[in-house]
Amino acid sequence: MNIHAISRTSLALNSSAISATTIMPFAASVGFYFSFRLFFPLLAVRIFGQDAQYGVIVSLALNYLLLCLAALGAVGAAPSALKSVSRLPSFRWVLLFFGFSGISLLWSVTASLPAAMAFWVGMVADTAIVILLLRRGPLDLVVNSLMRGYIWGSCAIAIVAWLMPAQSDLRLGDEQLLGPNQIGWSCAFAFFLAQYLMRRKSGNWTVPAILLAVTLLRSLSKTTIIAFLVGQAYILLRDRSMNRKTKLLFGSLALFVVLVFWGLLANYYVVYTNAGNQAETLTGRLGIWLYFLTEAVQKLWIGHGFHSVWKVIPPFNEFEARHAHNELLQQFYAYGAAGVFMLVALYGSLWRQLRRLSDPSLRVLFLGMLLFVIVRGFADTEPFDLSLPLWFIAIIGALIQHSPTRAEVLA
Repeated sequence: MNIHAISRTSLALNSSAISATTIMPFAASVGFYFSFRLFFPLLAVRIFGQDAQYGVIVSLALNYLLLCLAALGAVGAAPSALKSVSRLPSFRWVLLFFGFSGISLLWSVTASLPAAMAFWVGMVADTAIVILLLRRGPLDLVVNSLMRGYIWGSCAIAIVAWLMPAQSDLRLGDEQLLGPNQIGWSCAFAFFLAQYLMRRKSGNWTVPAILLAVTLLRSLSKTTIIAFLVGQAYILLRDRSMNRKTKLLFGSLALFVVLVFWGLLANYYVVYTNAGNQAETLTGRLGIWLYFLTEAVQKLWIGHGFHSVWKVIPPFNEFEARHAHNELLQQFYAYGAAGVFMLVALYGSLWRQLRRLSDPSLRVLFLGMLLFVIVRGFADTEPFDLSLPLWFIAIIGALIQHSPTRAEVLA
């Protein structure tokens, strides 16, 4: 084994042992914010009686505040983490995405250019905060703290979602301010993070993972549930670190949960199949995809620009779309052929980097997570960010850079 690979592995193991009993409060707060912020518009309206816009403003203000605090905390810190991450091809594509999306503000057909600029700065700030945190402390301590905070934020979302009255179609969420797809996405993403921490032996996350998985199923977010099952199936089939007994246990628990919720699932199927051509049904999605595709080809090469959907695209049967409900189509509409190229190149680069990891458990987990994101992207995505958050790609990049590849282990 290469001596550099041995030293990097030893450093990672030591850091993991330390971070299992310690936490970086600021990093955990950032992780909590990344998850829980989707509730801000709902809190502004339902709790404080304000317009949803105030919740968005508070969210952006906190984002900028966290960036300033992270910058102050990183003053004088060693820049090695930033340099190591920036050498990864996948992170270079992230920087290119930031640059192109920012330049697209020059031709964006957005309804509000100041709002678009604020959202773009917020998207960049997420990744900048993570990079600055990586300059402040040991890699595993920062990463584990961020993940813990995100899991806690998602558990808070899950608990509040259970306490809220169900929507008219039986799903979790609020009819106007918080969709079940957002709840399902947060819970599914946090579940993968809990799996990572448990594999790194950084605490026992069994109870939070169960809460997140059950809430995901209760959200009835079809796309997210299917993508989650595909990603988890890949992990169970390919992860040789888990014995057959453990895999059978997971499968049995999943079947038990489905049986418990079978009545609800059957009732929802009746509601869904009788929903006509609403935007939430497959028929409605086909209409949305066709409209976005028709508009996208009008600006084939560079697209309509950043934040060019909300209040620009007309409502679909009283449903106002925030994105194209398909990641590839969303990038095509926003940035044209350049957006499609950047998306495929970024995910492809990340996939190749992950396949080189020597740790089979970590490799299978992140590949399963990427598969989950890709499958979800067929019918859902994010308004600005990619389905796999750009800030999390920076985290994966740092972990890859500080982990030995299979070629190094064999050397």
